[in-house]
Formats: sequence, C-alpha cells, structure tokens
Amino acid sequence: MKTAFRKISRVGSLTGGTKWYLSEDCLLAAKRMMYSVEYRRFYLRDLESIVVLPNRAWLWRMGLVVLLFAGLGLVFWRWVDSTAGAIFGGVGLLWVAVELGLGPTAGARIRATGVSVDLPLVPRTRRAPKVLAKIDAAVRSARDAGSQPTAPGTGAQPAEPILHTGSESPSATVSIPDVPQTHGS
Repeated sequence: MKTAFRKISRVGSLTGGTKWYLSEDCLLAAKRMMYSVEYRRFYLRDLESIVVLPNRAWLWRMGLVVLLFAGLGLVFWRWVDSTAGAIFGGVGLLWVAVELGLGPTAGARIRATGVSVDLPLVPRTRRAPKVLAKIDAAVRSARDAGSQPTAPGTGAQPAEPILHTGSESPSATVSIPDVPQTHGS
C-alpha cells in the first residue's frame, strides 16, 4: 500500500528546523538538527490533542532588537554621523513593526496515546487554525474509515459507549472496543 505524504507546515531554526507531513493515516514530523534528521510519527487514530500556544520569548526577542538597534543608533548618532544613527534607529523600528505584524511565535504540544511531545507545529500563531483544520479533517476521515466494518456479516457488534457520571468521573469517558489485528493473511 503506497501512502503519499504532503507537507503541511515548516518551522525553521538556526540549526535546522521541523517539517510536518500528513498522510491518510499519520502525521509525520521530520526534525533536522545540523546533519541528522529525527522522524516522529503520530498515527491519526491515536491523536488526543494538539495545543498551539504563543511563545513568551517573542516579547523578549523583540525587546532585545529594540535595545540593540536603539543603542547602536545612539552610538552612531553621537560619534559617527547622524545619518548612520537614523538608519540604525529606522531599521530597528522597521524590524519591530514587522514582528508586530507577523504576530507571536508559537509552540505546540502534541498528545497521542501514551506520549506527549513538545515540537513547533507552526512558526506563528496566526497560521495555526489553517494547519489544525487540515489535521482535524484528516483525523476525522481516518477515524471514520476505521469505524466502518471492512467485511459485511462478521457478526461483531460495535460496543456501546459507557458514560460515567456523578462522583466517579468529572467528565464523560467513552470505552473503545479492541480491534483484532490481521497480519497479511
């Protein structure tokens, strides 16, 4: 069976970055660190949640740019030339305006059955709804395809969900029946 992966996101860094690919049954993260690549596969039927949060380091990075270019602008204005100081100050203001326009950087936590991984899914939070919508559609189609019986007349009845209420559990819990595995027979 041939599966086609399509790229849905890319987050770059100084030493590499992470590329995210989606197929009909899994989400794949290819994390590049210098000269090596580490692959993480998350099966869509096992995904529990993906949370994208704004990164607090974004404000510190923007503050550092302001301090650096304002300091360089003052130094050049005072001792070299007022034109050079104005150029450095203008570059700093332009950089801050671009950062504010792009919005906060993002971090993500992916929870699947038995594992929780912190990997960047999108570079900025404003792109997150678009990528999460693609993943959500793939998860829904993978779970719908897995819930339909493959052979008619097998006699297996789907289990009814068991809902615990009251003091047992604060939220509803759905039990999932075991699916027998076949290995190419």
